[in-house]
Amino acid sequence: MDEEQYELQNVLGEKLESCCTDPLTGFYRDGFCRTGADDLGVHVICAQMTEEFLAFSKARGNDLSTPRPEFIFPGLTPGDCWCLCADRWQEALEAGVAPPVKLEATHISALEFVSMADLQRHAIDGEEDLEVWRF
Repeated sequence: MDEEQYELQNVLGEKLESCCTDPLTGFYRDGFCRTGADDLGVHVICAQMTEEFLAFSKARGNDLSTPRPEFIFPGLTPGDCWCLCADRWQEALEAGVAPPVKLEATHISALEFVSMADLQRHAIDGEEDLEVWRF
């Protein structure tokens, strides 16, 4: 597999899908949870925000609810989708507040930080759940 194919691959080994465009997510603000050398946080897990996770993240010093226009960041509410740092999702998992994930939009490099089994246990599946994703 060449580097370009890896850049666009999800944890299922398929083409990486868009996580969310409203709000526009991704380290590169292109809707995709892809990473690169300048993404020190490794924003590769496409997750649907929950009230519990947002409170957890704020308590850890990363307030995802407050808008930060200087970072092109709108502030998130429960139900929004966002590309999370892999280590923050793992930390939330260990604290029992990991948000649901969209496997099709989670970059393959997430597997360097979290297990596929844990991602699968938190995967959003079924059409009724997909209605909450904004594309």
